[in-house]
This record gives sequence, C-alpha cells and structure tokens, in this order.
Amino acid sequence: MEQYIGKTTLQKMAIGKIFYYEKKLVEVKRKEITDIDREWKRFDDARAEAGQQLQALYEKAVKEVGEAEASIFEVHLMMLQDEDYEEGIRNIITNQGLCAEYAVEVTGDNFSNMFRAMDDEYMKARATDVKDISNRIVSILCGNQKEMHPFEEPVILVADDLAPSDTVQLDKQNLLGLVTRYGSSNSHTAILAKTMNIPLLIDVDISKEWNNRLAIINGYEGTLVIDPEEDVRKEAEEKLKQDVLKQELLQNMKGKETITQSGKKINLYANIGDVSDLDEVQKNDAEGIGLFRSEFIYLKSSGLPTEQEQFLAYKTVAQAMGEKKVIIRTLDIGADKQVDYLNLPGEENPALGYRAIRICLTQKEIFKTQLRAILRASAYGNISIMIPMIISLAEVREVKQVIEEVKEELRNEAIEYKDVEFGVMIETPAAVMISEELAKEVDFFSIGTNDLTQYTLAIDRQNPKLDNYYNPYHEAVLRMIQMTIENGHKAGIWVGICGELGADLKLTETFIKMGVDELSVSPSCVLPIRDKVRAITE
Repeated sequence: MEQYIGKTTLQKMAIGKIFYYEKKLVEVKRKEITDIDREWKRFDDARAEAGQQLQALYEKAVKEVGEAEASIFEVHLMMLQDEDYEEGIRNIITNQGLCAEYAVEVTGDNFSNMFRAMDDEYMKARATDVKDISNRIVSILCGNQKEMHPFEEPVILVADDLAPSDTVQLDKQNLLGLVTRYGSSNSHTAILAKTMNIPLLIDVDISKEWNNRLAIINGYEGTLVIDPEEDVRKEAEEKLKQDVLKQELLQNMKGKETITQSGKKINLYANIGDVSDLDEVQKNDAEGIGLFRSEFIYLKSSGLPTEQEQFLAYKTVAQAMGEKKVIIRTLDIGADKQVDYLNLPGEENPALGYRAIRICLTQKEIFKTQLRAILRASAYGNISIMIPMIISLAEVREVKQVIEEVKEELRNEAIEYKDVEFGVMIETPAAVMISEELAKEVDFFSIGTNDLTQYTLAIDRQNPKLDNYYNPYHEAVLRMIQMTIENGHKAGIWVGICGELGADLKLTETFIKMGVDELSVSPSCVLPIRDKVRAITE
C-alpha cells in the first residue's frame, strides 16, 4: 500500500482502477519553407478549424456544466485571435521562413512560459490554456487529431496535466476521479471538475506504473492510496456508501423550512454566476438568490455587454424565481477577473487595486448601463442591488445618487421599474469598522468572507505558498463578522453571508448564534445547510 498527498478540490471519495493517460504530442520539426503566403494560409485555415472545434466544445460544455464554466472555451476562441499571439507566429513564418507548425509551437511555448512565470496564481493557470490552444492548432496542421476513447469501466484517471478541452471530452459516465501532477486549484480544469462533481487531486507525484492498479481518492483528506489494504478499502467503501446515503436523505429536505428547532428562521439562498445556473438553484430548492455574480456576463463577452443583453439576463432570472429574492451584485471586475476590452492598467497588487465599485464610480456610463438593465428587470420580479468592495460612506452615497439619476432617466422615458432593496457587501476591514454608520444608509449587509479573510489577515488567497496561513476561522475574522451583524441589527437591517464560509457546516451553528439572518451558498450546498440548521437546538 502506498499513500500520496495532494491538493483537493472537492470533498468526495472515489474508489476504482487507475487509467494512466499519456497524451501523445506531435513531434514538430524545424522546417524551412519557401512559399510564405501558402504557409500563412495553412496556419489561418488550421486556426479556423480550431475555432470550429472550440465552438463545438463550448456547446457541449454548456449542456454538461453550465454557461459560466463553459465560458473558458469562449476565452480560448478569443485567444486564437489575440494580436500578440498572431504576431509571434507571423514573425517566425515571415521573417525566419519556417513552417507553421513550428511557429505555432514556439509561440505557444513562449506565451505559456510567460504566464507560468507570473506571480499571480490566476495568470499562472492561464499557461495551460494557451498551450492547449497551440497543441490543437499543431495537431490540425500535422493531421494528427485523436480523441480519448470512452473508458471500458469506471476509472480514476491519472495524468501529468489536463487541459480544459481534455476534461470536457472525458467519458463522464465512467470517470470516478482525477489525479494530476501539475495544475492549480484556480485552473479551469479544476473548476470544471468541481462543477461536474468529480474529485480532483493535484500536485501528486504520479507514476506510469500505477496503470490498472486499485486506488482510493479521499477528497476529505487530500490523499491518494494505491493498492489499499483490505481494512483501508472497506473503510473507504463505507464512507462512500455514507456519502451516497446522505445525498439521498438530503432530498427529504426539499420543501421544508430552513428553521432551527427553537424557531429561528434563516433565509437560505444560492450563489449563481449565470442564467444557466437556475436549474441547479431550483433542483436544490434554494429560497432565493443571494448573489448573482453579474461580472460573468462581462467575462464571457468580447465587448461591453449592452443594456439589452444584461436586461434579458436579469429579467430571465427574476421571472424564473417569481416572488423569491434575487440579489444582483454590480460589476465586480478587476483583481483575478480581467477583461481585455476594458483596457485596465497592469498593477503591482491588483487585489488592492482598481476594481469593482472603484471602476464603476470612475466609469459611470458603464455603471449606469448596468443599473438601467437591473432596474428595468426589477419590474419582472423581486430584485435587490448589492455593491461590492465598499470602504467608505462617501462611496455608498455616491452610488445612491447614481441610482437616483438612473431612476429619473427611466421615469422620463416612461420605463417601468420597482423600488428595490439596496445593500452593500462587507468584505473589507474598513467596511466592518464603519458598519454602524453604513447600516443607516442601506437595507442590508452581505458579508463576503473570502475577501474579508484575505484583507483582514493580509494574505493573498490566490498564493498557494500561503495556504498554511490562510485561516478563515481566525478569531479576528469571526469578530468582524459578529461586529457587522450586531451593527446591522442595531440599525434594523438584515445581515447575510455570501462567502465560502457560509457553506461551512462547522460554522453554521456559530453564525446562527451570532444572529445571522441569511446564508447564500453554492446550489449544491443548500440542502446540507438546511439539514444542519434544522438540527440546531439553540
């Protein structure tokens, strides 16, 4: 029996034989050419074919994992047309007189190495994306395209690394889990695996010798066991049965109130990133939407989304939810969420830089377009507006003034809207410390525990070297949450949590004792949280 430790992305067990996947890369030779125009046309044709393949992958991913996660393939499509990437290839073909496949491979390697050398973990994860695109074009140019065949039996797939396109094309019916040598918990492959409910272990020292051997992935502990002894295997099988049984029992929670045994009612909402997430919201019986991450509309667009495009998205969600609350967070772009068309400047520390409400209040036409779309959609449901990254009263008052200006515009145009609830996210220590004053200006608070932890502890949550220091249970973080709840209630407003801690079952009872009114979590976490709340006797 051998045991290995990795980084886990999903608390789930998997038991099965290993399928070692070794991607056969095309051997590209440095070959001189004489007809430059013909060679450029070869590249351009291969790029067009790659675009068609990526479009097909996008459509497949939308069906299997939802539009938000599938948007990576739209990003890949945009990368295909990147001017710097194209210029690198053109330079090698035109100025050096070398073949297209060599030009693509060298340029892809250069870009991949450039991303991998960056300090920001999100940008590092893009190295795999650009390499995936280049490999696809090279394979087309060399006529060597092969897809992975369906597995003959359920397997745990082990590989050096997996590109997003590899992950989407895997045989999901027989895929029990994934183990990779390389990768990042911020990579699109990790996000796709989590969305597909497949346990993934990364940063494991894998071996080709493992092929066809029995293995156990323990997503709770972040371990991989090869050739487990009988007692270890039986224990894992029992845990797996318990997980399945628990999921079946949780279905009994549908339709029931999220209320403690002493009668304390909690509003249990879901976080979403896209209209396509509505199925999961309704399947898991969420009582509303506590965080609609509107930035995904911008991230998947090749240019600023129009008012009408945004209106249709917000209207669709509002109508689908009926009388249930839908809280739309205004544009939270910047930091690890970048869009090329905004031409945001490079920053030494983007997490502390030009982002979220700071962009909206300095580029008010973008902000007003979004607010018009939200207010127009409010006529079709129960919509609330929530502002991210607040640090001052002045920002809140300025936002309220902009909202009033937009309302006046709509009235003048005889466009219907409702008066909506207005709230702010509490995700900076500054907002916590002035929460008593902020509470007098708004209808609700929603605590974003991810950034609140990051800023309170002065730790970059994207940096894996700091994993041991990132402690969301730190007393300072919990005291800030408590202070925010108390100050909100003192002013008569409700207070919720929409960060990752909201779904942490170890803290559910603590939050209820603190007096939290609402928890907003990933749709798949709704029923486990409801089960936990209903068992609390406080």
